[in-house]
Amino acid sequence: MEIQQFGTVRDFPVGLSRETREYSCQRLNQILADTQILYSLYKKHHWLMRGPTFYQLHLLLDKHAGEQLPIIDEIAERIQTLGGVAVGDPRQVAEITVIPRPPDGVEEVPAMLSRLLEAHETILVASHDAAARAADMGDDGTNDLLVSQVIRTGEMQAWFLAEHLVETPLVRA
Repeated sequence: MEIQQFGTVRDFPVGLSRETREYSCQRLNQILADTQILYSLYKKHHWLMRGPTFYQLHLLLDKHAGEQLPIIDEIAERIQTLGGVAVGDPRQVAEITVIPRPPDGVEEVPAMLSRLLEAHETILVASHDAAARAADMGDDGTNDLLVSQVIRTGEMQAWFLAEHLVETPLVRA
């Protein structure tokens, strides 16, 4: 039996209005769903990596995936702290996410990296917007989480991925 519906917030004495908590929970759930998909994309591409940079990218993608897990947990716990219900079922995540579904098979390495970069950018754009609005509404905790964890980690990971897509001229010996 369901005791609280998804999309609702219960009263919690955290010093924030219901309107603020509802807004933050809605935005955080979207970012949470997208971040869970980003994590899954990292693991998929980690497993399916090929080519001359296999070893380095295999390790990098697994490292980045591991860095997303605590962020996922922090976002979910923030939603619960605000009296909301965190999206946790992968089937519901798939319904909510705005990150496009990749092909089921193996893509070329630049396509995999580009897909990860696009997912990061989607999350970063949403996080910048949600962080600014949360700050305007007085929700410093949500703002801090988005800025200090989601945005900073996402920007760093995007940088590392983007540097792998820089064109290098062929050198002939």
